[in-house]
Amino acid sequence: MVRPIKLRNVEGFPETAYFAPPGRKKCDMCEYVLKIEELEAMRLKDVQGLNQYQCAEKMGISRQTFGNIIDSAREKVARALTSGGAIRIAGGNYATRVCALKCFDCGHIYDVNLEQDKRNCPRCGSKKVGCEKKAAPCKRWCWENANTKW
Repeated sequence: MVRPIKLRNVEGFPETAYFAPPGRKKCDMCEYVLKIEELEAMRLKDVQGLNQYQCAEKMGISRQTFGNIIDSAREKVARALTSGGAIRIAGGNYATRVCALKCFDCGHIYDVNLEQDKRNCPRCGSKKVGCEKKAAPCKRWCWENANTKW
């Protein structure tokens, strides 16, 4: 029986999820899908300059698994760059420690790391904040009286 894949911790997501060479038709190029955890591995190792042990620890995986992930990521990026292919960032097996919260008083949407305690809106100070996607109190980020109806 195969072991289930352990979720990889990811801290952020790219603003742009698709990269393609200019002037080429989409139908004329090969598309390489870079998983979210592969991008995170490259960000930690190549951008932040962490060693393999630190990267693996941040992602909550073994060093060998981290090595496999970064090798796969670098191969896809290299193939796309050398063959004029496109890179689409999507999918994978990951969990994030960042939650998008919405203030139900002023409508402000902001990201919060789950280790922080940001139950008040940074703009208006309201305690009526919840998950931006659900438009309701989040299980992790509920205000003091979650049963209150507004």
